[in-house]
Amino acid sequence: QVQLVESGGGLVQAGGSLRLSCAASGRFSSINAMAWYRQGPGKQRELVAVITSGGSINYADSVLGRFTISRDNAKNTVYLQMNSPKPEDTGVYYCNAHLVVGGISWSYWGQGTQVTVSS
Repeated sequence: QVQLVESGGGLVQAGGSLRLSCAASGRFSSINAMAWYRQGPGKQRELVAVITSGGSINYADSVLGRFTISRDNAKNTVYLQMNSPKPEDTGVYYCNAHLVVGGISWSYWGQGTQVTVSS
């Protein structure tokens, strides 16, 4: 069974730093794009950052210059380094990955990890 397990969330002060991790496990042959989404209180889920298997990266404008997405293909893990977070970055952060299973790329989601930024 394929699953994504996130870690690293918690409470952080504005201007501090926090690193989220998401590890994929189970039976799959490869991983395509990996991404982080978030859902703030009363808001819709939104894309924060995405990294392809080739290393191409895109960020939401709101986090550009503050957050960094990276991946370790040997560990099947994607990271989100959050520097200088702001209270508006508060929310549940979800990992998403497209894993190839049986020759087909499927989208999987992690369970979510809470990030709270205090002012």
